[in-house]
Amino acid sequence: MDCFRLCTEYAGRKPLMHNRTVLQVIPALETGGAEQTAVDVAAAIVDAGGQAIVASAGGRLETALTQRGARHVTLPLDSKNPVVMALNVARLGRLIRQHGVDLVHARSRAPAWSALAAARRAGLPFVTTYHGAYAQTNALKAFYNSVMARGDVVIANSHFTARLIAERHAGAEARIAVVHRGSDLDGFEPEHIDSDRPASLRRRWGLIDGRPVVLNLARLTGWKGQTVLIDALKHLEQDGMAEWQAVLAGDDQGRSAYTKRLHDQIDDLGLADRVRIVGHCEDVAAAMTLADVVAVASTEPEAFGRAAVEAQASGTPVVVTDIGAVRETVLAPPECPDTDRTGWRVPPNDARALADGLAAGLSLDGPARDALATRGRAHARAHFSLGAMTDKTLDIYRTLLS
Repeated sequence: MDCFRLCTEYAGRKPLMHNRTVLQVIPALETGGAEQTAVDVAAAIVDAGGQAIVASAGGRLETALTQRGARHVTLPLDSKNPVVMALNVARLGRLIRQHGVDLVHARSRAPAWSALAAARRAGLPFVTTYHGAYAQTNALKAFYNSVMARGDVVIANSHFTARLIAERHAGAEARIAVVHRGSDLDGFEPEHIDSDRPASLRRRWGLIDGRPVVLNLARLTGWKGQTVLIDALKHLEQDGMAEWQAVLAGDDQGRSAYTKRLHDQIDDLGLADRVRIVGHCEDVAAAMTLADVVAVASTEPEAFGRAAVEAQASGTPVVVTDIGAVRETVLAPPECPDTDRTGWRVPPNDARALADGLAAGLSLDGPARDALATRGRAHARAHFSLGAMTDKTLDIYRTLLS
């Protein structure tokens, strides 16, 4: 792919942002990969000597943002109302002038339309990050999505996403830069996780000591596949593998009807004593350490899939559905020999296959589990570190501002 080529003049050095101000826009700062990435990049800008501003409707990640020295500005960027979006152009324009913004980076479609207009009026570089495999079922939806391909640089969070952008948006290919989403992997090392943290989660979630834990860490929404996972757990029980308990940890973000559907399914299958829906999890590293196997059951393509990477960084066996970017994040046959495996990939919407993958992860003996953990940690660190992501992102900024 003839992608945007980054300047390599500063390869191996941390890009500097002295006296530069970057504005990131995102709908809200509640939870999710795009939101956490905005916080991580803002912190890197500050660490590199720049000024970082994130504009959003706010949320629980505001505190983490400001603690890292960045500024949050509350604007109604979560609105898709055309009138509000138009007013947001003027609001962002005032923000740009007030703080001397040098570059604007949009991370979601609705605020991106406002940010694009404000950046163009101010004559500023405009960057987008294509965080998801957005649904595109008609011409109107295609036009709405197209704003994410209108950046001077279009960041794709995986090669899967880069191919999707190039296929959908004519003329965007030469401006695409692949920057895999990164995580603070040091925080997932066992020596950095006090034993009290997973023990606290175990007590809070009402888990039984000594019984293996299947963990699904994803917001509660249909395409994340919790219904398929619950069916797979029933298969495990029917197969005679009865010694397990499962946790579905994620915010439903107001989708209470979906949460009720999950509770009803659990009750109907007789799994109420084994499957717990616990809401948002703040301590992801402790949750991964607590788990014996992590399930990523998405039924639609993951543009990246951070949970799978963080499970590997934790040394926890992971089972993922084989769609989207998982071939970049989880190594498994036939792309590699079984001896190089870092997890299991199974077809989407296939509860039987998912159950078989979970059984394989739960059945590992000590040496096999240790070997898998070593491979998973090495793979995650080699490709998906927080430092690699932030350095590449700041290098894009530096190139555009030079």
